[in-house]
Amino acid sequence: MTHELKRIVKAFEEANGNKKKTVLATVVHVDGSSYRKPGVQMLIEEDGTMTGAVSGGCVEKEVNRQAQEVFLTGIPKIMTYDGRYRLGCEGILYILIEPFMPDDIWIGEFWKTISERKSMGFNCYYQLKEGTHHSYGSTLRFPFGDRELRPGFAVSESLEHFEFALKPCFKLLIVGTEHDAVKLCAFASLMGWEVTVVAAPSEQKSVRDFQGAGQFLNTVPEEFKTDAIDSETAVILMTHNFAKDLAYLLALKDTKPAYLGLLGPANRREKLMEALIERYPEVSESYLDRICGPAGLNIGSETPEEISVSILSEILAVVRKKDPILLKNKKGTIHS
Repeated sequence: MTHELKRIVKAFEEANGNKKKTVLATVVHVDGSSYRKPGVQMLIEEDGTMTGAVSGGCVEKEVNRQAQEVFLTGIPKIMTYDGRYRLGCEGILYILIEPFMPDDIWIGEFWKTISERKSMGFNCYYQLKEGTHHSYGSTLRFPFGDRELRPGFAVSESLEHFEFALKPCFKLLIVGTEHDAVKLCAFASLMGWEVTVVAAPSEQKSVRDFQGAGQFLNTVPEEFKTDAIDSETAVILMTHNFAKDLAYLLALKDTKPAYLGLLGPANRREKLMEALIERYPEVSESYLDRICGPAGLNIGSETPEEISVSILSEILAVVRKKDPILLKNKKGTIHS
């Protein structure tokens, strides 16, 4: 959800620059089932502009309507939305609506934490009943400490408390610049992932060729710096060149990404593994086991767009430790 908060903060900065008030809506509790889990947020501007969503689109109009009271009074409130008779999800949502007025220090610390890829924690304080209260509100826990979302807010320990973690934004590192890499970049960026594209200098491509890419690195495998690859990073090798894939596999041998995918059929993967071991006999078994190749789930993908869906689905399954199945065959609830 960190990428959603990034969009909210960007929208706030623009609204604040235009002297428009904003409020933040956060789902803090759910009785029953819901489209999204507690912690999902949306920003509402006083002219009705909304950034983000707290459901699939069916709840937002009511949240916008109830937010008008907060714009008028400046007092936070808890609203409920009973979806048992109106939605496909049979649950009651409890939503905290509060003025969103972070100061310059808050904004600076937020973007600093994002750029340094550190975790944050969102803390909400409220009572689990409808109504307004001056003591309702939230803080964001930065690496140096908590900061309130509006001036003068003081935490009341007598209230209910809901906290959710915000990990660094998930990052996808695409090694390759062919047409399928372009599509994968665009699809991954729509998911809110931070995308970096790696290409050899000879390929004469730039970030302008990749919709949604945040960074473009022109580098040869021997000079490829892997320090930024962490446990919230997925890597996919798709150069369509055996020698280049082998060189990048060697460059990545000491990394531990959340996912390491390799495009191409199984026999190509085996040849790459053999060549890797021949070049570097000390390579660890754990590194070899981490390689997912052929990359993607078996969903009958044929086009670059469908292959992108297949790869992104496998990354999600690996990162969230799920065995993909048809949801109609799943016992119990969709979300754990």
